[in-house]
Amino acid sequence: MRRILKQCGRIMFDFLIVAAAYLIGSLSFAVIVSKGLGMADPRTYGSGNPGATNVLRSGRKTAAVLTLLGDALKGVAAVLLAKLLQEPLGLADITVALAALFALVGHMWPVFFGFKGGKGVATALGVLLALSWPTALVCAAVWLVAAFGFKVSSLAALLATLVSPFAAFFLMPHRSWAAVTAAIALLVLYRHKSNIQNLLAGREGKIGEKVQ
Repeated sequence: MRRILKQCGRIMFDFLIVAAAYLIGSLSFAVIVSKGLGMADPRTYGSGNPGATNVLRSGRKTAAVLTLLGDALKGVAAVLLAKLLQEPLGLADITVALAALFALVGHMWPVFFGFKGGKGVATALGVLLALSWPTALVCAAVWLVAAFGFKVSSLAALLATLVSPFAAFFLMPHRSWAAVTAAIALLVLYRHKSNIQNLLAGREGKIGEKVQ
């Protein structure tokens, strides 16, 4: 009986950690920062995506930087919370991985904002940074080179996303973390399906283009 109760307690802790990660991820900094600075809701202009790239279309670079940092740091925070509590609560490696995944799910489908969130690039980078900084560094380098080379944020994000599972396979310490990185990549690609269509049609906007 004691063994069963202990197992139930561990399952409860697993659930609470993953739920906390989802709630942290649900904080949409594009909306929060814009409201704090007296700007229009980013879901009402440009691409309608509550993310740093769309906020940059408002012409407010400070707001875009704050959005980028906030969305990335919430990913870091969600995973670090799970890692810090892993030993005290006896959490499995897969629980840490699921915290990373659900932080991203929270960003994409936030409970605080009608389940209408962003595409997850900054948050994905944040969770990768907390899981394995070398993996995040590889993805960030790919994004930077592509962004400066092509001046198209979505293309840079897609290239970095495609690289992430391969980098994780070689650089992450646990197979469950690498597997979740692949799942994260699939989600980011799914959320960029309209961007992929625009890229193929030659209609995708450049970084820093203002709203007309």
